Amino acid sequence: MQIHPLIESSEALHQFVDLIKGSDFIAVDTEFMRENTFWPELCLIQVADAHHAAAIDPMAPGIDLAPLLDLLVDNEEVLKVFHAGGQDVEIIFNLTGKTPHPIFDTQIGQMALGQAEQVGYSNLVEAWLGLQLDKGARFTDWSRRPLDKRQIDYAIGDVTHLAKIFPMMLKKLIKTGRGHWLDEEMEKLADPSNYAIDPEKAWQRIKVPSRKPDALGRLKALAAWREREARNKNLPRGRIVKDETLADLAAHPPKSQDGLGSVRGLSATWRSNDIGGRLMDALANAKPLPKDDMPDRAPRGPGLGKEGALVADLLKLLLKIRSRELNAAARLIARSDDLEALAAGRRDDIPMMRGWRYDVFGHAALDLVEGRVGFAVKNGKLVMSEIEAPAPAETDA
Repeated sequence: MQIHPLIESSEALHQFVDLIKGSDFIAVDTEFMRENTFWPELCLIQVADAHHAAAIDPMAPGIDLAPLLDLLVDNEEVLKVFHAGGQDVEIIFNLTGKTPHPIFDTQIGQMALGQAEQVGYSNLVEAWLGLQLDKGARFTDWSRRPLDKRQIDYAIGDVTHLAKIFPMMLKKLIKTGRGHWLDEEMEKLADPSNYAIDPEKAWQRIKVPSRKPDALGRLKALAAWREREARNKNLPRGRIVKDETLADLAAHPPKSQDGLGSVRGLSATWRSNDIGGRLMDALANAKPLPKDDMPDRAPRGPGLGKEGALVADLLKLLLKIRSRELNAAARLIARSDDLEALAAGRRDDIPMMRGWRYDVFGHAALDLVEGRVGFAVKNGKLVMSEIEAPAPAETDA
């Protein structure tokens, strides 16, 4: 594989994209900093196909990333391969308003080939290539310039290894017949709605025990206010106000701005500063949360009950057995919410009750809850065993 010098100009980037745009796939990774900003600060982009690899410096003066971004989000002929690519996809979405497509994530792919739930990149490389990575540059401040050769080599390694692993993984997925298992997961990863955060929905990410419409309405207003403040200032949300402080303000709103000085998590200056005034305006304009917008109750609430909870535990045991037999990650096959819904009596709108998930697990789970199979121990291993239906009672002639 040819490793190209660090790309720092539009011309060099255009030439590199011309080399790889006809490839069947490209491996992509990014380096970024987000500790002190709302928007992740893109510091480096690494790209490789089977023959060429390069790191691109998006911070280089005057560089135009358009050719590369067009390849990532508009070229449907080239598969884009990531590892644990959620944050990389988010960055590309922030730059373009689109997500890479078609897409493949090797972390998700590994879930179909082994029981690891979230295998790290270094473990992936060791498993497939037998290499141990040098992690020395992992905590680099990627925004500082110049980058030295060790840093660039470390970054490019993330895609050169990935470009070797992906064809091997694809071949094994095809051989095992599990490639179609991943279609839905990859479409979820590429769904733009995952990355377009609506300030009016920001409250849904904050854990709060209250189900009172007034308190939730205030939380919705405060979370939307914080989202806009953080974006405008390009600061992390928690640097404006932490989640727990927002939840406390929603549950126990001060009667006046002067009361903000007594709120845990806010400084005394909020009694009189402008940002405190804007927070109070958000509270003043808050309306009770409509009934239709109320969050769902916890899965173990009414409808599951004590017996249902025990059935859900048995389903989780069955899932553990089945995932071991398949040598696949349990989380790829079914989620806890799905198991609890089935235990509570639901049958519709549960992912594991359709498609390949039903074939490999859902039908067995249904047999368990409907009494057709049970657990047994054979040769020291816990297995499923069919339950024989009782013979019909004899009647006198």
